[in-house]
Amino acid sequence: MSEEIKRGIKAEDLYHLKSLNDPQLSPDGTKVAFLQTEINREKHAYKTHIFVGNLEDKEIRQWTFGEVRDSSPRWSPLGESLCFVSNRYGKSQLYIMNASGGEAKKLTACLNGARNPIWSPDGSKILFETSLGSEENILDTEKKKEEQEKQLEPMVVDRIRYKSDAVGFLDDKKQHLAVVDVKSGEIELLTDGATDYSGGCWSPDGESITLFANLTDEPDYTLISDLYIMSLKDKSLHKVTNSKGFFSNSSWSPDGKYIAVIGHEREYDSATLSRIWLYGVGVNSLICLTSEWDVEVGDVAIGDFHSGNVNPGIVWTNDSYGFYFLMSDQGSTGVYYGSIEGEMYPSLFENQHVYGLTVDGEKHKAVLAISKPTSPGELYTYDLSTGDIEPFTNVNASFLDRIELSDAKAFMFKAPDQWDVHGWIMKPVGFEEGKKYPTILEIHGGPHAMYANTYFHEFQMLAAQGFVVVFTNPRGSHGYGQRFVNAVRGDYGGNDYIDVMSAVDYVLENYDFIDESKLGVTGGSYGGFMTNWIVGHTNRFKAAVTQRSISNWLSFYGVSDIGYYFSEWEVNGDIISNTEKLWNHSPLKYVEKIETPLLILHGEKDYRCPIEQAEQLFVALKRQKKQTKFVRFPESNHELSRSGNPKLRIDRLNHINNWFLEYLTNE
Repeated sequence: MSEEIKRGIKAEDLYHLKSLNDPQLSPDGTKVAFLQTEINREKHAYKTHIFVGNLEDKEIRQWTFGEVRDSSPRWSPLGESLCFVSNRYGKSQLYIMNASGGEAKKLTACLNGARNPIWSPDGSKILFETSLGSEENILDTEKKKEEQEKQLEPMVVDRIRYKSDAVGFLDDKKQHLAVVDVKSGEIELLTDGATDYSGGCWSPDGESITLFANLTDEPDYTLISDLYIMSLKDKSLHKVTNSKGFFSNSSWSPDGKYIAVIGHEREYDSATLSRIWLYGVGVNSLICLTSEWDVEVGDVAIGDFHSGNVNPGIVWTNDSYGFYFLMSDQGSTGVYYGSIEGEMYPSLFENQHVYGLTVDGEKHKAVLAISKPTSPGELYTYDLSTGDIEPFTNVNASFLDRIELSDAKAFMFKAPDQWDVHGWIMKPVGFEEGKKYPTILEIHGGPHAMYANTYFHEFQMLAAQGFVVVFTNPRGSHGYGQRFVNAVRGDYGGNDYIDVMSAVDYVLENYDFIDESKLGVTGGSYGGFMTNWIVGHTNRFKAAVTQRSISNWLSFYGVSDIGYYFSEWEVNGDIISNTEKLWNHSPLKYVEKIETPLLILHGEKDYRCPIEQAEQLFVALKRQKKQTKFVRFPESNHELSRSGNPKLRIDRLNHINNWFLEYLTNE
């Protein structure tokens, strides 16, 4: 019998692939709960369910069902029940399910939903987040009914931050913290007022919690996130950090002596490395444990398959001396072990993307979610003491057995100023020696993010169509130290542009299968800015696709949800006193020089890089009768490629694919 001929990935294969996320070990370390997300092809809708696997016999059972999205599975301290968030009856609310089986019980009925459940140490209460307006009560359903029935009213804006790419236009609602009694269902609101609060963790004695907030007089201008300790007895707050930077992901040591937290003091604004800090509760001291370690703590890898990855933060061992965490370096993410003495050791660091971590702090065993360029993502059991690792799931194996994927081969080269730059090259599916292929340069967003050794659906689709795919981490990217990530600030279109163009020079010199006359370039967000910049400064590329891009920093300053401070931090210009700086770094200034056929893709409800950025570019090109096309995606924000409507995600991929096929393969 002849061997089955495998095919490459298509955009539509998103309907076949399953995403695994947010693994959570039970307290006794014998079971793991996790999320599995797939797409209903008929409804073009996501569904996310909770699965629970037994680590001893490897049996995996589905616990929740239906055309719903469940999230945040969290075991009770004794493991007898599981709390989770679900939108099964509209607004997302907390539910609780007995570990021995049975129906899920609805635990909250909050006016504006509930999220991020955190169990108290004794299992009697759950801390969670909700949203409330100035005149709303947490359970005021009648108020909600009246609100739905009232007529349209003008929106009155009196603050500089009045919209968000994540939620749209902001009203007077703020995020607050509450606790629900598991037995009675009674809810106590812990915070109020015109401030957003986010949850942290419980103290081991259950008498305090940590939280994050910006309690400065002008939060729209100070742009910080401080760590606080709240006494649940009188709701008093003790401030831990000093209002200089951003902190999140707190974790209290089991003995109650320390709080570990991830953050930075904004020394380089948005380009500052996140580090591990340790607060001594009894002695009221805060120190940075990784101040001399030139590494980003956390997962900053860019991908287009998983969305909503959960940062595990600092996971303590039972002895309160050590902890585990994720870190990003050199295009990979891995697991490290640290101690209160400041020791940092790799536990698992290979050429892969660890995007999920849960640890048994007594047995030093873990369950990891891992992706590689040829693996969308599976769960693995890992012995942190011995290094033994075994696959636990294989949800995508049966489909991928029929698919040929292209691996990514890493390379390193010297930029003209001798800075080291890291990149990857993927051969086309069905590669033949001696043949030359059209090649596409991909540029990531951020810019403070990192291409990684992870699965990228867009890249695999292009490789399946006969394209070589090249992607790099130019300066400004995370993963290569503080100096490298900060180097792009004030220099957009400078040495970062030279880095990506030098990558093209390098692959042309070192790989003889690239057709130099058939080069394409694409990228999204900052990668869209760079795509626009490239085609305005060189005609080297035969086709380009710019996605959710920036074309004009002058208008971006006032229309983006982050425009006023991002422009100042990143471009070092502002609309009042330094307009020339913004205009000089704007691709629109150089639009007359663009000759490359340019496809423009943008979401209608993108408030991060608003669609007017695309409109200006399109009209300027059309006015010159240049070769361009503009595709607008309805009801889509900046996250279209990762978590947007499944049909539109696929439409986007096919538009990219067809544009490059038209201009790079047709003679």
